[in-house]
Amino acid sequence: MELNEHNKAEYPPMHTAEHILNQTMVRMFGCPRSKNAHIERKKSKCDYELAEEPSAEMMQEIERRVNEVIDRHLPVTIEFMPRDEAAAIVDLSKLPADASETLRIVRIGDYDACACIGAHVENTAEIGHFKMLTYDYQEGRLRLRFKLTE
Repeated sequence: MELNEHNKAEYPPMHTAEHILNQTMVRMFGCPRSKNAHIERKKSKCDYELAEEPSAEMMQEIERRVNEVIDRHLPVTIEFMPRDEAAAIVDLSKLPADASETLRIVRIGDYDACACIGAHVENTAEIGHFKMLTYDYQEGRLRLRFKLTE
């Protein structure tokens, strides 16, 4: 089985939290997964394309929902499948042109599934607590900055 090489080491709890945040944004706003993400151990940021700025209450709701998923202690599992099979269950629009024919699908319980070659925790119980730091909205782009706490 031939898979693409991975070019950086993520901090698994933060990277797994990003997956949960992405699925939460898709479910709440019907937007695509993050367009641009910078995931680091101390703090991270993700950009989303939204037609209008969310209210402060909606921003609090994002944090609440992400933590609710984390607190479900969901298993994080990995599965390998052909690209055409994966296309039926995950969005492949961000897949690089040179992506392998076999894809690695990361599932977070029944909440999220996406093609990813990064490092993840084995259970959401290992993530800690998701804390939104700041956010701003400009010209259709919502940028969220967040960290993890114990």
